[in-house]
Amino acid sequence: MRKILAQAVHVTPEQRATLVEDPERSVLWALAEGPISLLASTWTVTAALPVWAYERLLERHPMLDLIMVDSPWVPQELRTRLWPGESRTAPAEQPPPDRRELEAKASDDNEWVRSTAAADPDLRADLVARLAVDPSPTVRLAVSMRPELTEEQRAAIDYHVGRDDRIQPAAWATKTRDPEIQSRCVRSAHIGLRRSVACNPHLTADHVAALENDDDFAVRLLLCERHSGVTHEPVLHTYLEATTATRGRLLDHPSFQRVGLAQLAESPDPWARALVVSDPEAAPQLIERLSHDPRPEVRNSTAGDPRLSPSRVLDLFDDPETAGAAAANPHLPVSVMRSVLTDAATLANGAVDGEPTVLLGRWSGRRRL
Repeated sequence: MRKILAQAVHVTPEQRATLVEDPERSVLWALAEGPISLLASTWTVTAALPVWAYERLLERHPMLDLIMVDSPWVPQELRTRLWPGESRTAPAEQPPPDRRELEAKASDDNEWVRSTAAADPDLRADLVARLAVDPSPTVRLAVSMRPELTEEQRAAIDYHVGRDDRIQPAAWATKTRDPEIQSRCVRSAHIGLRRSVACNPHLTADHVAALENDDDFAVRLLLCERHSGVTHEPVLHTYLEATTATRGRLLDHPSFQRVGLAQLAESPDPWARALVVSDPEAAPQLIERLSHDPRPEVRNSTAGDPRLSPSRVLDLFDDPETAGAAAANPHLPVSVMRSVLTDAATLANGAVDGEPTVLLGRWSGRRRL
């Protein structure tokens, strides 16, 4: 729990600094890394800790400087002082690939080795042509994403990228700063190239705007995860369409607007209705109505909301599907909170039907939450 708190995005630097004397090294490591966010490299970030707190971390574990120096959440002045640019060893340039070694890879029995060769910019044209008809779809896909190919040449290759396919992005498309090359990728009919360029942190505003309504879900998701310039509607629709475990991070996107989400109360999508509680201007009567929604995810979203009446909070606390969320509601009576803690202490070493049990909610010998 303390490690999660150390990397929570919305915790203030002062709150996070209370953990600098924590006895667990993993917590200190988390403090040095800073908040976990897929958008840390593109959002405007502020220092995750006061400078004195970073200094204290270094006093306790000097090797944490290796983590701090690459963290975008650490003030640049401190990172420069920890590891001045001139003293930092530059990575050695990779020697040019041996032509014979590259040719051997292109003929390797392992499809993953061949796919690596297929993406290598130094591969001979005749070998590229041979791999373009390779029996492996992975190899053919790698060839189809080479930078020198025209759209017609890409279309002539038998490749496939499905909605749920995870592919290796084309490195040249993810890194290029050339607006013309970026435009080629943005306009390409090749889904893989559009997914790749969506990861590029150097896209212009026009490129972001062109991709935010892309037909491919993965393009939109990658774009939202990496670009703060995506507007509210695409972020909202991408969140509702997503089934990934990290989709909740999209709700922290800087363009995501909470005011106005109350209009989703009539949506047929239960996850859209569950967003209504995020609207600070949603009326208490609306929150109360949604707390009776037939879908448990909607009721659960409202259970912790302070706009609910105390009596309704107790009702939700008695419901196994919403008890956990209702337990965090500030309107839950103190007496009930105390009973939960007492029950937990009493039942920690107890058993029901021979199984250890800790209950959240009102104790009943007939029910376990």
